[in-house]
Amino acid sequence: MNGPLRITKSGTVHVGVVGESGLDERRVALVPKIIPALVKQGVEVVVEAGAGLGALIPDEAYTEAGATLGDPWSADVVVKVAPPNDAEIAKLSSGQTLIGFLAPRNADNKIGALKSAGVQAFAVEAIPRISRAQVMDALSSQANVAGYKAVLLAASESTRFFPMLTTAAGTVKPATVLVLGVGVAGLQALATAKRLGGRTTGYDVRPEVADQVRSVGAQWLDLGIDAAGEGGYARELTDEEKAAQQQALENAIKGFDVVVTTALVPGRPAPRLVTAAAVEGMKPGSVIVDLAGETGGNCELTEPGKTVVRHGVTIASPLNLPATMPEHASELYSKNIAALLELMLKDGALAPDFEDQVLADSCVTREVEA
Repeated sequence: MNGPLRITKSGTVHVGVVGESGLDERRVALVPKIIPALVKQGVEVVVEAGAGLGALIPDEAYTEAGATLGDPWSADVVVKVAPPNDAEIAKLSSGQTLIGFLAPRNADNKIGALKSAGVQAFAVEAIPRISRAQVMDALSSQANVAGYKAVLLAASESTRFFPMLTTAAGTVKPATVLVLGVGVAGLQALATAKRLGGRTTGYDVRPEVADQVRSVGAQWLDLGIDAAGEGGYARELTDEEKAAQQQALENAIKGFDVVVTTALVPGRPAPRLVTAAAVEGMKPGSVIVDLAGETGGNCELTEPGKTVVRHGVTIASPLNLPATMPEHASELYSKNIAALLELMLKDGALAPDFEDQVLADSCVTREVEA
C-alpha cells in the first residue's frame, strides 16, 4: 500500500456521498434525513451534485439537511452503493476509507485494486449476521425490497388473479405461490403474496426456517432434505441430495401458478432448483421470478436480466430489483451505513476498533499501523 490510512485522531471527519455510475442504479448511499444525526457527531457530509436524483432527491434537500455539495472522492470516508469500477477506484487515494457493496466473494471483485490503491474498504455484505449488527445489515434491508418487488412483478406478469374472487360470473380460485429459498427476500415474498391474496407455500433446504414460513401465513413444503450451513446460509448440497431435491421439486413445482426463487450460496453459482422439465410441466400462463440471476439463476431456463416465455411459462430474471424502488431502498440502506459509521467514530474521530467483530469481519482491505 502507498501510505498510512487516514484514521483521524482529531479534527473533522468528512464523509463523501458519490453519485452511482452503474447502469440503472438509482439508489444513493445516504439520504438527507440521516445527515443531521451525523452532523451532531462532528461529521461533515460532502455530496456530489446530482447524487440523489435517481432516488428523486434534489441537491437542495441535502444542503438543507446540513450537507455541502462538492467533491466526495477526496473525503476521509467515501460511501456508495454498488461496487466501484476501475475509473472510480482511480479517484480514491491512499488512506481513504470506502464503504459499500464490494462483492468480496465474486471472482471479478475489485478488492485487489482497492488494496493496491491503499484504500481501507468495508464490504457491507460481509457484516456478520449477529443480533447487534441487524441495524447495519444492508443485505437484509435490500433483500426485503427485492422480495416485495418480485411478487409485484409476478402479479404483473401473471395471466391470473392472485386473490380468490367471488363474482356473479362465478368464483375464481386464488393463485398458488411457491417461494424457493426463504431468507429475508423469500419471507418478504411470501408475506407480500399472502397480502395479495395468494395461497402461499415456502421451501428451503434449512428445515429450521419452517416456523418462519408458517409465521407469515404460508405452508411449508417438506422434501426431507437438510442443508443448514454457517452464518445463516445454506450449505452446498451433495450430488445425491441435489438429485433427490430436484426430482421432488420438479414434481411439486408443476402444481403452482407462481414460483419465486431466491436461493443463493455465497461465492458460488446459484443452485439450479427449477429444471426445464419442471417448467414444461407447469400450466401455460404460469410465472417464475428468479432473483438469483446475477449468479446464474435458480431456473435452468433463466436468462439473467431478461423476461422470456418458455413452454407458455413467463420467466423473469430482473437484476438489482432494489434499484427499482430507490426511495425506500436508499432510506433503508442509509440507516445501515449510518449505523456502521457510528461504530467507527470515537469522540468525533474516525478510529475503527478491529477488536469489534462487525468491523473486523466487514473490513476487506486493511493496513496495520506500526
